Amino acid sequence: MGSFVSLRSATREDATELALLTDIASHGFASWLWLAELGNGGADTPMERGRQKLRADQWQGSWSDAVIAAAYGEVAGAAIGYGLGEGIRNIEADRPALKPVIDLQKMVVGSWFIETLGVYRHLRGIGIGRRLLEDQIERAENAPVSLITAGYNEAALSLYRKSGFSEAARADAVAFFENGRKHEWVLLTRDAR
Repeated sequence: MGSFVSLRSATREDATELALLTDIASHGFASWLWLAELGNGGADTPMERGRQKLRADQWQGSWSDAVIAAAYGEVAGAAIGYGLGEGIRNIEADRPALKPVIDLQKMVVGSWFIETLGVYRHLRGIGIGRRLLEDQIERAENAPVSLITAGYNEAALSLYRKSGFSEAARADAVAFFENGRKHEWVLLTRDAR
């Protein structure tokens, strides 16, 4: 399964698709973060701000760390991953909702961190996410692999566990909307090959 999926390195021109898929993968968390950055000027909407960030060259997690999956003649999904360096230890959350996520990341310094793995809903369940995950594991080479997902995301948890990941830690998520779903962030890790 998944042989109909082609993967390619993302280009700067993929930033719009990457912003959409990052927001889908984060269940709206990304666009909420981008909304808070609108006061800095240069963007009119959270998605436009996300696109700007993903087009940038100056930080990890932008287009240069991304892989695009294509299927049936369209972009189907994307993954963004990179080596998580010591610099994460110096980052302090500027919003309460970010603190548990950053705290979990600080636990896996030195791992290949999958920041985003998202597939458009109409193309889920046919092996695209698995193919993107396999590619990220390959990119990690000899490093352990880590990622964070929402505790209620059973489909993602199942995929990750079937791919050799195990739960390393949990942290209570801080709701970013007043009526937001209460959940935990789950840190999953996979030993080096």
